[in-house]
Amino acid sequence: MTKSILGIAAAVIAVLLYMSYFVVDEKHKALVLRFGDINRVVEKPGLYFKLPFADTVTMIEDRIIIWENNDRPVQDVASQVYIVDAITLARISNARLFRETLGADLLQAEARVAARLDAALRQTYGRRSFDAALSSDRAVMMREIRDQLREEADTLGIEIVDVRVRRTDLSENVLEQTYKRMESERNALAQDIRSQGEATKTRMNAETDRTYTVKLSEARKQAEIVQGQGDAERNRVFAEAFQQDPEFFSFYRSMQAYAKSLATDGTTMVLKPDSDFFRYFMGRPPGTAAPAEVPAQPVQ
Repeated sequence: MTKSILGIAAAVIAVLLYMSYFVVDEKHKALVLRFGDINRVVEKPGLYFKLPFADTVTMIEDRIIIWENNDRPVQDVASQVYIVDAITLARISNARLFRETLGADLLQAEARVAARLDAALRQTYGRRSFDAALSSDRAVMMREIRDQLREEADTLGIEIVDVRVRRTDLSENVLEQTYKRMESERNALAQDIRSQGEATKTRMNAETDRTYTVKLSEARKQAEIVQGQGDAERNRVFAEAFQQDPEFFSFYRSMQAYAKSLATDGTTMVLKPDSDFFRYFMGRPPGTAAPAEVPAQPVQ
C-alpha cells in the first residue's frame, strides 16, 4: 500500500515538474499568462518555470515576418490605374501589446497591416504622376509607405522593418493607352528626325552641287588657259618653222590638208584643175601661175 502511495506521489510530482518548466528558443518570445492575464514576458532563450495549472505559455514569433501583398490596384495623380506588388518585413516588438490588441494572432496582424498598406499605397501613388511613379522616386515612395505603416503598426506592438515594392505595372486598359501614346510620340519623334535628315540631305546636295559647279568651272578655266598656252606655243613653233623654210612649211600644211580632205572614200571636191590646192600634184612650185592654154591651130 505504501509503495502504491509513493508511486502515485512520485507520478504526481513528475507531472507537476513537467508542467512547471518551459523552454524558450532563440526564434521566439514567451508570454506567461496566469488565469488568462499576462504575468510576464520572456524575451531571452533558456529554461524557465511556471505555476502548474495556473500559468499558460504563449509563444510569440521573434523573427522577421514577411507578408506579401500582391495585385493591389492604385491610382496616380492622373487617375491612371497601377497594379502593385509589395512585401512588408515586420517583427513583433512588444509582445504584451501584441497580445492585448490582436490576441497574439499573426493572421489578424497581417490583415490589419495589409489594410493600412493599401491606404498607404493609394496615398503615396496618388500624389505622383506616371513618370514619377516609375522613376528614381521609387525609393522615396517606399520610405513614405513604410513610415505610414509604422504609425499603425506601433499601436499593435509590431515593428515595420521595411517595405519593398516589387512590381508596378499599369492596368490592361491603361497599358494599351500608354502603348498607343508612346507609339504616337515615337512616330512624331521619328518624323521629326526624318525631316531633319531630309533638310540636311537637301542642304548637303546643294552644297555638293555648288562645289561641283565651282570646281568644274575652275577646271574648265584652267583647261582653256592651258589649251590657249599650248595653241600659242604650237603657233610659235609653226611660225619659227615657217620662217626657217617657208617652202617646206607650205608643203607640210598642204599634205595635212590632203590627208584630211581625202581621208574617206567617195570624197567629192569641185575645184578647177589648175586650182592652187593641187599645186603639188601638178609639180609646180607654190606662188607660180598655171601655164596659159595655147589655142589650137586650125588644120590647113
